[in-house]
Amino acid sequence: MEKSKTSFASIDEYIVTFPEEVQKKLEELRAVIKAAAPDAEEKISYQMPTFALKGNLVHFAAYKNHIGFYPTPSGIEEFKDELSAYEGAKGSIRFPLDKPIPYDLIAKIVAFRVKENLEKTETKSKKKR
Repeated sequence: MEKSKTSFASIDEYIVTFPEEVQKKLEELRAVIKAAAPDAEEKISYQMPTFALKGNLVHFAAYKNHIGFYPTPSGIEEFKDELSAYEGAKGSIRFPLDKPIPYDLIAKIVAFRVKENLEKTETKSKKKR
């Protein structure tokens, strides 16, 4: 699973660099994120597929043995009990490619991040008034 390309113009361009079985998981992950954040913009940021809505919502990336999901430290903290079965760090979680991806949990995390970003924007606009 060598990504020879280091610069991607779109999420589609990123996904096609992986084997078919990984592409399917990435496309499913993308669909789950889109459903949970229908107004979010798709882009590439940090050379990873990214969804943004009033700032970055989540990033994801495929690796040799896992899919990395990056919902910011607040997204990890809010769902730490449900995420305890997975390896991760302060702002990331690793979903092994040889196990089912918890798409329902990912949808909940994305919905949480949408709410968080919208509330931050609302708070900022109230302060400006």
